[in-house]
Amino acid sequence: MAPARPRPRLLYVTDLAYPARGRRYGDEDVHLTSRLRADFDLALCHPRDAAALLDGFDAVVVRNSGPVLTYPEAYEAFRRRATETGKPVYNPLTGRGDMAGKQYLLELSAAGRPVIPTVDRAEDLRLLPAADRYVVKPMLGADSMGLRVVAGDTVREFIDGSVLVQPHIDFAYEVSFYFVDHDLQYALYAPDPGRRWQLEPYEVTPRDLEFARSFVDWNTLDHGIQRVDACRAPDGELLLVELEDLNPYLSLDALGAESRESFVSAMTASLHRFLRAAG
Repeated sequence: MAPARPRPRLLYVTDLAYPARGRRYGDEDVHLTSRLRADFDLALCHPRDAAALLDGFDAVVVRNSGPVLTYPEAYEAFRRRATETGKPVYNPLTGRGDMAGKQYLLELSAAGRPVIPTVDRAEDLRLLPAADRYVVKPMLGADSMGLRVVAGDTVREFIDGSVLVQPHIDFAYEVSFYFVDHDLQYALYAPDPGRRWQLEPYEVTPRDLEFARSFVDWNTLDHGIQRVDACRAPDGELLLVELEDLNPYLSLDALGAESRESFVSAMTASLHRFLRAAG
């Protein structure tokens, strides 16, 4: 009788104590890891410790690790160590969305894709729709860190090469689409624009799905979890707000038990495919 194959060993990176506004990182990751342990041997670690610990595992899963701006040197050390050793990281470190900063919004905007119009130079403000207010956000921002809403007659004062500028849009609501690999799992929306994390289930139309999947396809990640954040503009169309491909919070507490279990099953299957591909 052949010996049983050893269970894959995963280093699960999370900051259980990160004080996220309106979200409970720790609760979500405790739930996920309790279910993933049925298929994997797991150890949880803080993102500052990941570089030192990854050698003992078959792969690293980056989950609710908090904004990397709060630990840039540790994050760069982790990326460098994972690249040097060839350690598989889920999500793969080749993401083109928020994982690499928000410059992708410039690229997509210039290409005429359905995103909030975005520029980074004062001379390009003329390319944006006229607005009384503008949103100024750091290219390397996360979790609304450094985001400001400024008056139209002062916006030029804030453009210094490190920020993006967008017109302030009075959208109807924000909606998020949650993907595992290239498959949509569920969608949630915030009916009240002033309460971003008070989420409810959202019924996805074929047009919505086409919109969201186009950005997942653009990102070219074969494996992993992505969250496509969008807003419903005044003309009724969806516009991309953010493509979160590093450590998207999943808001599993806004789902029913059946939907949560469906997501865990999809993530488990994705991890097995990822490990097989990493070989």
